[in-house]
Amino acid sequence: MKSLNVLVLGAVGDQPLEEIAAVDPALHVIDGRGVFEVEYAQTWPAETVHRYVPQTLIAHSTTTRAERDALLASADILCLRFPFPLDLRARCPRLTWIHQTPAGASNLRMGDVWGSEVIVTTSRGYNNALPIAEYVLAAIFLRAKSLPQGFHDQARRTFDRRAYRPILVHGKTLGVIGLGGIGSEVARLARAVGMRVVATRRWVTTTQCDIEGVAALFPPSELSTVLTQSDVVALCAQWTPETEHLIGAVQLRQMKPTALLINVARGELIDQYALITALREGWIAGAVLDVYTEEFTGPPPEELWRLPNVLITPHTSVGTDVSHARGTALFCQNLRRYLNGEPLLNVIDWARGY
Repeated sequence: MKSLNVLVLGAVGDQPLEEIAAVDPALHVIDGRGVFEVEYAQTWPAETVHRYVPQTLIAHSTTTRAERDALLASADILCLRFPFPLDLRARCPRLTWIHQTPAGASNLRMGDVWGSEVIVTTSRGYNNALPIAEYVLAAIFLRAKSLPQGFHDQARRTFDRRAYRPILVHGKTLGVIGLGGIGSEVARLARAVGMRVVATRRWVTTTQCDIEGVAALFPPSELSTVLTQSDVVALCAQWTPETEHLIGAVQLRQMKPTALLINVARGELIDQYALITALREGWIAGAVLDVYTEEFTGPPPEELWRLPNVLITPHTSVGTDVSHARGTALFCQNLRRYLNGEPLLNVIDWARGY
């Protein structure tokens, strides 16, 4: 078999590079770490650069455009993180396959790979499902036990015991919107603490009971049925044309006034200004948001920062001390399949959107 050049971009350690090279002698692994950061700083929005590109790497990235072009032109396979060169397709004439270690396919919409003939795989359901599910459970208990009030009291160095309104999580209903890899893991952990779980799934056409680990599984058309009975709603669906603004003013009014909304999907699933109104006027009790609309182009709206019943985090639900290892394992598994002519796992369907 002829040698295949595997170009690795993004923050991975030395061990993953060694594991990739060990898959097969035909693989020539090219270390592209720290090479493109200066380009990202010039081509990506400032918010993305601030969050995802270490300033030290930008300062020490001294490669020329010609040198970076030569690296990309030599690549048969790319393993990349976020962000990435926006014009990959135009600069990689030999490219046949990209593996993106993040789970969200929508990360690629800003580049020229989206909708192209290049095979693209992601780590969806592998290195991200459990950490994101843990984030959802943490958010539930954070609110259920009034822990934000504790932070507030500690900052003031005085207690307001009447402001604490703890609730029992056991027996409450969790609505999972999108029972895929992440949603299924959220459901599993929620059941373990005694919650009743109901869910929606894209391909379900009729309501089913006691299936796939949930008390009831509904088609997307029955979203309102899930919202009206849920004490907590967790958005776990992919961002597609069908799910954009899935939660708007109508849906927010269908939720319980005591409900908590958790978004670990994409901000575009929610009509953000309807959400701000709902939180300000008490249609729902609160929200925990790991994402927000157009998060890679700028900070959240000022209103979201100010609302006391909102917690916002910068897309950190996926992060753990072992996530890189899990993503590398999937890439290596797919490399073996690629070399053997077998179908790859987690291929993005451009028509479906993930």
